[in-house]
Amino acid sequence: MNLFVVGDVHGCYYTFKELLRHWQPATELFVQTGDLVDRGRYVPEAVALAVDLSRRYPTQTVFLKGNHEAMMLQHLGPAGPHPGWLRWGGRSTLQQYRSRPALLAEHLPWLASRLLFWENDALFISHAGLADTPEPLHETNPDGVLWRRGPLRPVGKRQIIGHTPTADGKPLFDAATDALYIDTGAYLGRGLTAVRLSSAGQLLETLTVPTRRRDIA
Repeated sequence: MNLFVVGDVHGCYYTFKELLRHWQPATELFVQTGDLVDRGRYVPEAVALAVDLSRRYPTQTVFLKGNHEAMMLQHLGPAGPHPGWLRWGGRSTLQQYRSRPALLAEHLPWLASRLLFWENDALFISHAGLADTPEPLHETNPDGVLWRRGPLRPVGKRQIIGHTPTADGKPLFDAATDALYIDTGAYLGRGLTAVRLSSAGQLLETLTVPTRRRDIA
């Protein structure tokens, strides 16, 4: 089965819906690299769509955790508040959920249960990637799999990550570390990207949908 891997959505619900038209669920595993929440205008709708897809296609969809989900869960959980979340998009997210507390209560445990990575023999997919750091899978490690900025380490597999928006709205491939960066800045108005890959890691197709203005205006 091929893979259809989508970068950071950040509340860009209508852009996300448009990109989903290209997914072929009969033949492809859907993987999303995290950061469904914050920044855009339709966070509850984007998360609700992800929840619906995960229920309709439980064996064909993987939604990973991003650093924005981790911040949101900390802020609204017993370990909160998170010192930066409100400034980094959380205030808008809370406003969007304000009139829908039942929906927030439904979404929080779903977000908390997201995996940190997906892998097979050829691919390692995560939000921010693996670097040379102790405990790279610890959620609060500033150089870990949710937060890393900068070059990754070769892991013997191709890494597919989001997290760091590319400068030109196009995916960026780092041949030295075999890492493909697919956050193309949807919330910045550039576009939301998916890559179609073989299970062996071969890049088959790149698809970028321009950000719908209603998602960010």
